Amino acid sequence: MKRNATAVWKGSGKEGNGTMKTQSGILDTTQYSYKTRFEDGTGTNPEELMAAAHAGCFSMKLSFVLGAAGFTADEINTDCYITLENGVISKSELVVRAKVPGIDAEKFQECAQEAKANCPVSKAYNLEISLDASLV
Repeated sequence: MKRNATAVWKGSGKEGNGTMKTQSGILDTTQYSYKTRFEDGTGTNPEELMAAAHAGCFSMKLSFVLGAAGFTADEINTDCYITLENGVISKSELVVRAKVPGIDAEKFQECAQEAKANCPVSKAYNLEISLDASLV
């Protein structure tokens, strides 16, 4: 399986702007710029997209790990925070709150750690990954 996206940038790094488009069309000439990346501009940025990818991948992987252990989550809610500092994307912080009937806290932590270690996005990212996982 291959997925693709296209970015087009016009102009200088600070004054220019660009658009991103994904194969699925969910992003369709979506705007990004210096302001959307480093300030509070309207549009997206690479770090936001990395965070969305990691949160989504982790949540799905956790669902599979829980299923293999005999549990089905009512809900898995994952936030992801990507850190960009000094020109380096250095950290991905996963914060998950899940409602999983019948599971105890220890087993949930075990499943969450397995999902963190083995979701494809975690494996792709060469950075520190932290996890704050709890049941609600």
